Amino acid sequence: RVASTAGQAPTPAIRVSNPVQAASTETATAVVLRPSDIPTLLSIVIPVYNEEGNLRELYRQVTAVLDRERIPFEIVLVDDGSRDGTWQVIKELNDADDRIVAIRHRRNFGKARGLSNGFAVANGDVIITMDGDLQDEPTELPRFLSTLGEGYDLVSGWKQRRQDPLGKTLPSKFFNWTVRRASGVQLHDFNCGFKAYRKDVTENIRLYGELHRFTPVLANAEGFKVAELPVKHNPRTWGESKYGWSRLLKGFLDLLTVVFLTRYRYRPLHLFGIPGVLAIMLGVLLGLY
Repeated sequence: RVASTAGQAPTPAIRVSNPVQAASTETATAVVLRPSDIPTLLSIVIPVYNEEGNLRELYRQVTAVLDRERIPFEIVLVDDGSRDGTWQVIKELNDADDRIVAIRHRRNFGKARGLSNGFAVANGDVIITMDGDLQDEPTELPRFLSTLGEGYDLVSGWKQRRQDPLGKTLPSKFFNWTVRRASGVQLHDFNCGFKAYRKDVTENIRLYGELHRFTPVLANAEGFKVAELPVKHNPRTWGESKYGWSRLLKGFLDLLTVVFLTRYRYRPLHLFGIPGVLAIMLGVLLGLY
């Protein structure tokens, strides 16, 4: 179905705690899902921008894994204003398989908007997000469900052996270190788009700007249990990366937003009060002088 054509709105996991438990490296070991691990419906939300050469193979791999595991699913494909043939491919997949939900933005709004709109139409009680560039490995999907089944609300992927150029990995490492220090959430890889959420999580967080990077921080602030799962990362074989140093500044500005929302939303005077009092005292002293 076409949901919208508008732009509105077993490697052990690591539980996020202090200190963070040590993680094993990612493996290709298959997991046996318990009946309780399988959701009533799984929604795979994939925002894409100029990925026409990857979508058919991504669809083939994802459906093969989920059909083999007998997991009821839907795939929500969000075309974020692509300029190539991405939307045509999405329409073809949508016509051939009624488990495909198609959304098209009028222009490129960014990944956060794509995820937000995908969450809004997703019907699953569990939602997994992944990128459309084939770098996220679909065979990891059962491991995400298995980890959620251990009592977590959000499971965030960790690309331990990242298959990206230095211009993408270096700013990411610096960004991850900064977010850990500022937020107190001890994840290794906030930038990884491969994540699993319970529906309750997606209904309680708002995404805009570059806030899609901070969903574990936002979820943790709301009291949800967060875990990190080492995952396999594939090299890109078609198309170009849309990220790098240019997104770093926006990410840091949104980090300030997240720190305010998670620490001072209910007590803003704790942030602004002391500087305000100091400014008043300074003004009084200057006036007396």
